[in-house]
Amino acid sequence: MDFKTNKPIYLQIVDFCFQKVLANEWIEEERIPSVRELGTLLQVNPNTAMRAFEYMQTEGIIYSKRGMGYYVAAGAGKLISALQKKDFFEETLPETFKAMEILNISIDEVVERYNKQKK
Repeated sequence: MDFKTNKPIYLQIVDFCFQKVLANEWIEEERIPSVRELGTLLQVNPNTAMRAFEYMQTEGIIYSKRGMGYYVAAGAGKLISALQKKDFFEETLPETFKAMEILNISIDEVVERYNKQKK
């Protein structure tokens, strides 16, 4: 995994895990890789992977079964979508609007470009 410098690594691991759930590679109520397994897979310190797991557990995306490992929670896909939507509206969109203002790009231009890409 190629990590970016503008976002903490543990949050990039969270994004990686979210994509696994949304792509149905990690199924609700099924076991996911352990902290060590994920750390090895992504070539990160297990403590960094653990921080990502703690975040996801706090958000209700995963849960642990003592001695068994971590599992994807029921309804995790909907929770992830809600979290990502919130992040989009609170972080990404304001930055995009600021860039649009600086570059003098109108909403109409964005919609036109979007419609061209959909085809």
